[in-house]
Amino acid sequence: MPDIDTERIFRIMSFTPREIVSELDKYIIGQEEAKKAVAVAIRNRWRRQQVNEDIRNEIYPKNIIMIGPTGVGKTEIARRLAKIAQAPFVKVEASKFTEVGYVGRDVDSMVRDLVEIAVKETKERAVAIEREKAYRLAEDKILEALFPGNHSINASIPFSGIPTVPQDSRAETEKNRELLRKGEFDDRIIELDVQVSAPPPIQMLGMSNMEDVMIQMQDMLSGIMPKKGKKRKLKVKEALKILTDEEAQKLVDMEKVTKEALFWAEHMGIIFIDEIDKIAGRESGHGPDVSREGVQRDLLPIVEGSTVLTKYGTVKTDHILFIAAGAFNVAKPSDLIPELQGRFPIRVELNPLGKNEFLRILREPKNSLIRQYKALLEAEGVQLEFTDDALERISDFAYAVNQKSEDIGARRLYTVMEKLLEDLNYNAPELLDKKVVIDRTYVDNKLDRFANLEDLSKYIL
Repeated sequence: MPDIDTERIFRIMSFTPREIVSELDKYIIGQEEAKKAVAVAIRNRWRRQQVNEDIRNEIYPKNIIMIGPTGVGKTEIARRLAKIAQAPFVKVEASKFTEVGYVGRDVDSMVRDLVEIAVKETKERAVAIEREKAYRLAEDKILEALFPGNHSINASIPFSGIPTVPQDSRAETEKNRELLRKGEFDDRIIELDVQVSAPPPIQMLGMSNMEDVMIQMQDMLSGIMPKKGKKRKLKVKEALKILTDEEAQKLVDMEKVTKEALFWAEHMGIIFIDEIDKIAGRESGHGPDVSREGVQRDLLPIVEGSTVLTKYGTVKTDHILFIAAGAFNVAKPSDLIPELQGRFPIRVELNPLGKNEFLRILREPKNSLIRQYKALLEAEGVQLEFTDDALERISDFAYAVNQKSEDIGARRLYTVMEKLLEDLNYNAPELLDKKVVIDRTYVDNKLDRFANLEDLSKYIL
């Protein structure tokens, strides 16, 4: 293993399946089978690290296919799982890929994206660790700009070659440092050299392989070329923040960051492949020459275990966890090529949402829509309350509209709630009565006319 803090990584990996499911329950209603499957998959990563090395390399992750309609929690389960495990996570859509040799994204790009995210997250953690030391260095620069010649970094060098700082100068410096920390100098203007780096290139899904290569070359060149300095006049408060960020970046050991990020990507990475049902089958999926089966065959070695070249080094995909998902309304998992089916041995079916699930989604999750709208309107000084019968009525409307038109799962609640609170959101700043109670009558008055007009509800709700 590379010279990294593996103990901390394995400690993060050591959540029990029950603990993982308990965390997922805070945000996702129901879908117990899917939660248990992903919880066991994460726990197996920790278990693998505890076994002897001779068998450890033979233990591969059991990839998962989630089957269920849109809006029932497939993506949310994978995303929340990655947050709990602090694992690099990337979501891709299978329908965006094309066979090798055709214009479009190749399947290797999902691994490169995963590594980019791993490096970014690892660097952010390293910067946070160095921030205290960086803050002190930034203070030194600010004090030197405020009081030139009266700061410890300007110590005189005697004949012996050892820098010395006069006692009174040191005392003055620490006195000024205390005043700086109290904010006494916040509004003073100072002139500093601030590093200027070119903005990173924007990478979009659907880019061709050549465009991916060009972006990687740009990134490598930007790392080699020296960064330019620019004179800027800033308030001390703003300058302190900018200089702290700069100093923290300088203190980070990027070689160590890269090694740790590659380890995270290889052993903790999660790639979520959505819409895998769109590439099931053998008929043409992207045009007359690009077959769905061809995309599956390109995907196979990545899921099976191969080595992908990235700008940070090579990455083995053997122990990356792949979670695929699809509605499978037309195609079936058995329509995937047999080799790919074999690489997703665990299949879980997610249940459609009923009225009871809609009601629980409104009430229970930590990030429920009710809590979100209350917080938003509280910013305007408005106290928003929902009665129990109002929540039941909202659930009824959302379920009914899903039944009458396209079933988009829990996402229907977003459209219903927006329509319900449209006038209140608009008028909130001018309201004289800052307490608003949403009851069943209020819900009926706002939503009845849309729900009863079936053709209109398709477009509005």
